[in-house]
Order: sequence, then C-alpha cells, then structure tokens
Amino acid sequence: MHRTLINEFTAYLFDLDGTIYIGDRVLDGAEDTIRTLRERRKSVMFATNTTLYTRKQVMYKLARLGIHCSGDEIITALTAAGEYFREHAPGASIYPLGGEAMTMELTGMGLNVTQHEEDATHVLVGLDQSMNYRRLTAAVNAVRNGAFLVAANPDPFCPVEKGVIPDTWALISAIETASGRTTDIRLGKPSAYYAACALKQLGVRPEDCLMVGDKLETDIALGQRVGMSTALVLTGVDAAESIEQTGIQPDYILRSVGVIAEHFRSKESELRWPSGSSG
Repeated sequence: MHRTLINEFTAYLFDLDGTIYIGDRVLDGAEDTIRTLRERRKSVMFATNTTLYTRKQVMYKLARLGIHCSGDEIITALTAAGEYFREHAPGASIYPLGGEAMTMELTGMGLNVTQHEEDATHVLVGLDQSMNYRRLTAAVNAVRNGAFLVAANPDPFCPVEKGVIPDTWALISAIETASGRTTDIRLGKPSAYYAACALKQLGVRPEDCLMVGDKLETDIALGQRVGMSTALVLTGVDAAESIEQTGIQPDYILRSVGVIAEHFRSKESELRWPSGSSG
C-alpha cells in the first residue's frame, strides 16, 4: 500500500554524494533532516557506491561535516561486496583491482585477499586511482585463467570538480575486452543484493523504507527494484527532465533533502505523490 505522507516511513536510506554532501560541502538542510529524523526515532542509513573509502572513513567524513552516525548506519559498495563473498564464496581468494580501502575493508571482514593473480578465484574491480598497466594485466590474466569477474558497482565514471574520472565500469570494460569474458557478478547500487544488505542492516521491510538520492539509474532504480518508495533530490546528477529521458519515475521529487525536515514541522502535508503516480 503506497503512502502519501513522507513522514510515515519507519526508515530512510540516503545516498551521500549529491544528496547529503557534494565533495567536502554538506548540502543545505541535510543536517537538519537527519537530526529531525533521529528526534522522531526514525531509522537512518547512508548508502554509497564508493570503493575509495572504507565504511569507517565514510563515518569520519560525515562527522567532520556535522552528521554523526555509527558504522552500522553506513553501507558502501565494498561492504556489500564483502557480505556477498562471506555469504556465497567464503573461501574465495580475491584479487583486488581497487585502492587501499578495498583491501582494508575485505581483510577487515575476514576475507582472503591475494596480490598473486595465479591464486585468484575472484577479481573484484572498483575505482582504482593507483591502477597501473601491470595490475590491469594481472587482473585480465586472472580472469582468463578462470577467476570470476566481480564489479563492485556499475558506475562508468565519477563526477569531480573538473569533469569526471573513469570509474569501475571503465576498468571492467577493459578487462572484458582483453579477457574475452563478461562480468559474472554486479554489486553496488542498483543491485538487488545491495538493497537486501541495506534492508537487513536497517531491519525493516522494503515498504517501510524511503530511498532518497540524486541519481535515477542507481538510487531510484535501487529502491524500485525491491519495493521501496523513492525520492529524487535535485541537488546532484539528475534533474526533473531526466525522468522522461530514463523512464524512471520516483515517487517524490524534492528540491533538496532539507524538504523532509520542513515537512515534519509543517502542520499540514503539502508533499503529495507527483501528478500521475499511484497513491
């Protein structure tokens, strides 16, 4: 049963970059909304596709920006990958094509990481700013020798201050081309596995959770894939015009995440389902 009021959810799952902050700047209203939700004893979690930072590093960044949370209130593409390996391949020997955070997170979750491609049963690929040709070649040969190819997320690029940088899928494409193999497993948003991990951490049903994010094809698609309600914020990648281009229709369209706090304080709800959507 669809809700019409944004304050009726038990839990709120927030994307980070473009929703809560941009770079090292917290977005207007983000602190207020998180504080308001906590005051009303709502469950809160932060969901990011990053592979550059561990969950603990994300927690420290949020704290620097004035938003305090526990590690259990954060899920990253790396923690979802770690959970996948622990559940489906606990004995895996993982070759990491990613930065230091990837190795730290995987080993911290009790998983085996190898730097020898001949020993790898799986190759996990993420954004790797330290990647060189030798390591790319090692990943290709591991896959050619039978290792499973795992994408930590499906992101082709990562926006930065001056344009973009190649992200996970740019490296995946190179490995697929050179190895003649296709990717075996895709994790991160918008995978159903990522959503299941987040809901398990929150301890709620999909219909009790609102997914809030700035990207239709990752954040909003994630929520829709498992039956969450969704809210697109217009402070990041996608504009309202992107809805027609992608065919992905969120349940709410918000000028910013701060609208959620404003709504909680209003005497009457003015935030209804967009025209044409089912209520």
